[in-house]
Amino acid sequence: MTESFGARLRRSMDERGPLCVGIDPHASLLTEWGLNDDVAGLERFSRTVVEAMADRVAVLKPQSAFFERFGSRGIAVLERSVAEARAAGALVVMDAKRGDIGSTMAGYAEAFLHKDAPLFSDALTVSPYLGYGSLSPAVALARESGTGLFVLALTSNPEGGEVQHAVRADGRNVGATILGHLAAENEGEAPLGSFGAVVGATLGDLSSYELDINGPLLAPGVGAQGATPADLPRVFGAAARNVVPNVSRGVLRHGPDVGALRAAADRFAEEIRDALAAV
Repeated sequence: MTESFGARLRRSMDERGPLCVGIDPHASLLTEWGLNDDVAGLERFSRTVVEAMADRVAVLKPQSAFFERFGSRGIAVLERSVAEARAAGALVVMDAKRGDIGSTMAGYAEAFLHKDAPLFSDALTVSPYLGYGSLSPAVALARESGTGLFVLALTSNPEGGEVQHAVRADGRNVGATILGHLAAENEGEAPLGSFGAVVGATLGDLSSYELDINGPLLAPGVGAQGATPADLPRVFGAAARNVVPNVSRGVLRHGPDVGALRAAADRFAEEIRDALAAV
């Protein structure tokens, strides 16, 4: 029987710490690294991040858009990066934020969660804003393949509030409703469910939300966006033990030197461990 994503993630977080590092080769970072904004620069950047991080961090999170913009050659770089990262021991969360209905949603799921897919990843970010039920094909395939999902729930971008804070007829807002669906997906799973939420670390006090969904909470915003590891217990409360803080620019700006990238990741990992030790 395939081990679940939640079980693999819990073990990796316990062994390596909960840090997730993004692989975000946007044009400005390529320039900072002295690389051209082309496929060669993309490949150099991605290979360097994987070399520096994949044997020490729990999760690597490539942002698909920055590879897709180079067409088929960019996708080929992404395929190699995913395979190399997983081979070195990191779990890969594909940040593609896919969301659709029916057979189209099933196609997106198969592209990233089918065991024979070239882009097979440990988990995928998805958008539930065509209705949570629209994610059913991805949920089903994730259960079958031992992979996971991270569902957008309470995101850190200011625009997200107009949808996520909208109040339903039953008095609950949309973000809380998404968290409730995920708690139901994860009910009874041990040591950790495989269906996580994306919840921004920059959002401040979230005590009015039930964040303990028995699943992971992918938390962007630590580092360049202003949140710090010390903020995590205050923002996430008792659920902080299942938080996977994502740091991208805070680590990547130290490249292209592999040693400097590793040192930056190690610093963040240690700060996060210390911040969460009392939770």
